[in-house]
Amino acid sequence: MTSSTFQTLGLSDALLAALARMDLTTPTPIQAQAIPAVLKGRDVLAIAQTGTGKTAAFSLPVIDALLKLDKRPRPTAVHALVLAPTRELAIQIAETVKSLTAGTKLRHQTVFGGVSARPQMDALRSGLDIVIATPGRLLDLMEQKAVTLADVRHVVLDEADRMLDMGFIRDITRIVKALPSQRQSLLFSATMPQSVGSLVAKILKDPVRVEVTPEVITVEKIDQRIVGIPQKAKKGWLIRALREPAYEKVVIFTRTKHGANKLAADLEKAGIAALPIHGNKSQGARQKALGEFHSGKTAVLVATDIVARGIHVDDISHVVNYDLPEEPENYVHRIGRTARAGRSGIAVALVDPSERPKLKAIERFTRQRFEIEDANVTAEMMAGPAEEPRPPRPPRNARPAAARPQGTSAARGGAGAPAAGKPAGASRRGRRSRGRGRPAAAAAGA
Repeated sequence: MTSSTFQTLGLSDALLAALARMDLTTPTPIQAQAIPAVLKGRDVLAIAQTGTGKTAAFSLPVIDALLKLDKRPRPTAVHALVLAPTRELAIQIAETVKSLTAGTKLRHQTVFGGVSARPQMDALRSGLDIVIATPGRLLDLMEQKAVTLADVRHVVLDEADRMLDMGFIRDITRIVKALPSQRQSLLFSATMPQSVGSLVAKILKDPVRVEVTPEVITVEKIDQRIVGIPQKAKKGWLIRALREPAYEKVVIFTRTKHGANKLAADLEKAGIAALPIHGNKSQGARQKALGEFHSGKTAVLVATDIVARGIHVDDISHVVNYDLPEEPENYVHRIGRTARAGRSGIAVALVDPSERPKLKAIERFTRQRFEIEDANVTAEMMAGPAEEPRPPRPPRNARPAAARPQGTSAARGGAGAPAAGKPAGASRRGRRSRGRGRPAAAAAGA
């Protein structure tokens, strides 16, 4: 049964005050279903998409339990652990936790790669109430004895399906082995493939299952265009489209990181401000790109699926699937970057004939039938964007003739005569040094 207000869920006064400051009074469906079960101490399996309020659904009851515990963690120990697949999601969760714990004694820390580990280790040294971590960096700190999980009372796996897609299953297994058997475990996932079911069986004990309407329903708010076009013509079509005023703020999805880099560079050459964002970018570069996109300094982001769920900007006008995703679920996550906060949005998919099977899989998953538009491909599109002409390379060792030393062997750097401007002794000393096996500079470690 959906509760009408947060007050009826049984949360502490400190949390109700925090929610009031955030102007939140009514729980979302996932919050109304999950929070009571978590407050009772039950393990929970929640099927919920991004944008449904799932972060607060696990943060609120876990913070409530920690406030009631009223116990400082031991040095390097953690009382609640949240695992997330990407740095962006970890930062987003931490922002929610920061707002909800304001005015309390609870301390939290994000733990992820791409930045220095030293501040994270310093924060862990005195113990923390909540750690929000990506699996790889957490394991690194565990191996360095910078953190112990022996005191964890609550563990949350957020976007579990995404973590498995990214190959984190072995890391998660190692982390779970380090947790105490007596704990509360919460698992949130957008989809429920067999791999997630297997993980649930290993981690959760008699869980309460809660589920909200899938994001597929919200896809109906999005104007979806499917454009049939040869792969070779996609870039030319895209450049022409991005020059139209309607394409105000655009996220373009590619299949690979290399493809994102290349497409962003080609758009820049065409005079379109674009930045790539993917897993190989440092955290600083990713945050800078998102910041410039959010402010409007950059109108186009070229992204891979790894960051699809980390882009939370409300005024995205278009999402372009430059390459269709391998998994149909990711199509929904991608186009969900537009039409946020109740707004409408436009999603465009550029589909090469070889991608038709992927399109059929997306139709089955979304229970939609798409009309394929003809791209009206021109010869200019097939040729691709014009490359900037490269300046001619100067000939090797090109110098004015007057500057060259006289004599064939000297000009070639040979031993027939001393180099111009050097005394004869210098040349002989160099030859003696080489004769002993190593030049003096090399012997000195230069």
